[in-house]
Amino acid sequence: MEPYLSPLAVWALSIGSAIGWGSLVVTSSSYLSQAGPLGSILGLLIGFVMMLMVASHYHFLANRYPGTGGLFNYVKVIFGYDRAFLVAWFMFLIYISIFWANATSIPLFARYFMQGVFKFGYLYTIFGYDVYLGETLLTLAVIGLVGCLCMKSKKATARAMEIMALVFTAGITACFVVAMVRHGGSGMTMDPAFIPDASAFRQVIHIAFISPWAFIGFESVSHSAAEYRFKHSNLFRVLVISLVVTTALYIFVILLSVSAYPEGCSSWLDYISRLNEFEGIEGLPAFYAAQHYLGPAGIYILMASLLALVLTSLVGMLRTVSRLCYAVAQEGILSERFTKLNKKQIPVNTILLVMLVSLPIPFLGRTAIGWIVDTTTMGATILYGAASLAVFKASGQEGCKRNRFISGICLIIMVVFLVYLLFPGMFADHTIETETYILMAAWSILGLFFFNRVIRKDHARKFGRAIVVWIALLAFIVVMAMTWAERLNESRENVIVNEISDYMDGTGDSKNLAMEKEEFLEIERERLHDANNTSVLVIAGLYGLSLVVMMVNYHSMHKWEQKAQEERDEARTAAFTDPMTGVKSKHAFAVREGQMETKIVEGEMEAFGIIVCDVNGLKRINDTLGHKAGDEYICAACKMLCEYFKHSPVYRVGGDEFVVLLEGHDYEERAEILKDINTAIEGNIGTDRVVASLGLAVYDPEKDHYFHEVFKRADGLMYERKQQLKSMGAVTRD
Repeated sequence: MEPYLSPLAVWALSIGSAIGWGSLVVTSSSYLSQAGPLGSILGLLIGFVMMLMVASHYHFLANRYPGTGGLFNYVKVIFGYDRAFLVAWFMFLIYISIFWANATSIPLFARYFMQGVFKFGYLYTIFGYDVYLGETLLTLAVIGLVGCLCMKSKKATARAMEIMALVFTAGITACFVVAMVRHGGSGMTMDPAFIPDASAFRQVIHIAFISPWAFIGFESVSHSAAEYRFKHSNLFRVLVISLVVTTALYIFVILLSVSAYPEGCSSWLDYISRLNEFEGIEGLPAFYAAQHYLGPAGIYILMASLLALVLTSLVGMLRTVSRLCYAVAQEGILSERFTKLNKKQIPVNTILLVMLVSLPIPFLGRTAIGWIVDTTTMGATILYGAASLAVFKASGQEGCKRNRFISGICLIIMVVFLVYLLFPGMFADHTIETETYILMAAWSILGLFFFNRVIRKDHARKFGRAIVVWIALLAFIVVMAMTWAERLNESRENVIVNEISDYMDGTGDSKNLAMEKEEFLEIERERLHDANNTSVLVIAGLYGLSLVVMMVNYHSMHKWEQKAQEERDEARTAAFTDPMTGVKSKHAFAVREGQMETKIVEGEMEAFGIIVCDVNGLKRINDTLGHKAGDEYICAACKMLCEYFKHSPVYRVGGDEFVVLLEGHDYEERAEILKDINTAIEGNIGTDRVVASLGLAVYDPEKDHYFHEVFKRADGLMYERKQQLKSMGAVTRD
């Protein structure tokens, strides 16, 4: 991919990917309802400090391992392909979830600001959310337009991102400044700073623990590192500016949201707690405050800002996911067709893939997408933890103490965060929706299935080497399922307890009140028992399914390993065997010579002898009878050696040269055997049978310090024998 991204474009992509619909709509309500303005700001500032450490990690890695793929590429180089696959699998879910969240916010935008003009063609209600054909078509149209923009021109896309990022940055900042200037005379208060009757420290920590959700995506520009038009050493500065602006905008929205509230509300807290009672602009605290201080102009400014936020997030995430798919396709995880670039160096096929996968999303409703988006909090913690671990290992190898220290601290923090998210019952704090845990478990199981497909097609055998990774994933699935069951049981228990309480108070359902007390309590007990059994069955089912997939994956990996071993054995056999005679090859002799040389030098070599053999008259046979006859002559000589030296390895070390390493019985009876074979050879003189010259030398520990010294003596004796046979009338000229 050709470089074309300027620092401004990378900043726009970073900040545009990090914040979207939730920054103006969700943050102002969810953060405030959990920690108040001061608690939310302090929690975000803690998150900002952590993200600075994460930014230093990506800067460290991007400068050492530039290219497409971001964290997938870094983990692949540092930890191997298996761990890289896991990172890519969760990274895909996180980034495409953000893409889906902002795509499905388009109908909400139309509902709030366009009088529901697209709210026609009611289809169904799913999880309490009404799905309309008009809004579904609108979402699909926006996905199509964004996809076309990303496929048409990289530079035009980057320029659009720059403009939109400046629009929402300036718009939110302007509304905040005006609100703060005019707030003093409004008679409204920003108190309380925290949520009453709750620990301020706990509120701050809670926001800090979910803060990765607020920033996830800022690091996505690492996937486009190959397209930077500036030095990679400047990346940290760009990321820091992006984080500063992102944090500032979140704080501006929080303070803007508590600066004004409708009549009838005693404070911002009263307003936020009754938010579901308000409709339209009043249901959006930041927009209501902008209208209060700037009139209709404030609404239009924030509308433009919100639309720019959504579009930049859509473009940024589509680019990121497409680059990630392009990188994993280059490693064989996806089809080779996804490695293709068009004339403008754009991975069009991966963009089309993301668009295709996103087609069903508008039909799921906003509630279901909200559960999917909840995975970004947990996923961000996993990814940032993986980045910290990668830097910790790489910096340790390079001796970079500063980076190793920072990554170690960040890694510990991310582990604590993950424990907090995985075991909410330990902290009595339900940060993530119950359905999110089962979604994460399902996605992990799907990853095991997909990995099986990868290793079955892995002809290069890059995957399937880190079994511990898959065992850890299995444990992750079980923990997810158990947490889901715990949360679900807790919810069911609360319902049953409330029903029992209503029954005792006489305010319950008439059907329940008509029952006898013992009968009613028995029914409730059975309901609770059935709920527990259902949870156990689900956990056991997920564990069993995961275990089966793990076993199938192991079988696939074992099959590849067996095939690889067979190929290695075949290659070794081919390398160590002379193809014409079937005895050991020259390469095999060189290996054995090296082994024996080591033993001689170390004084551990046992007694042995060497026979050096040279076949006589081969050139005359080749010249008169042809090379086929010459080959047959060599094979006959080899056969003769093997018949006489039955207990020793025979090596063909040249065209007509052989070496026998005398061992065991052959070594003990070497003189007698040599006499017998020489007698047979002398009888072959003047016939068509084999005539060969043999020289024998025996290893002497007192004189021989190297293997070659023994070989040289045997070779010299072989030449003396050749002259002796010549005097007997043998043809010895080769």
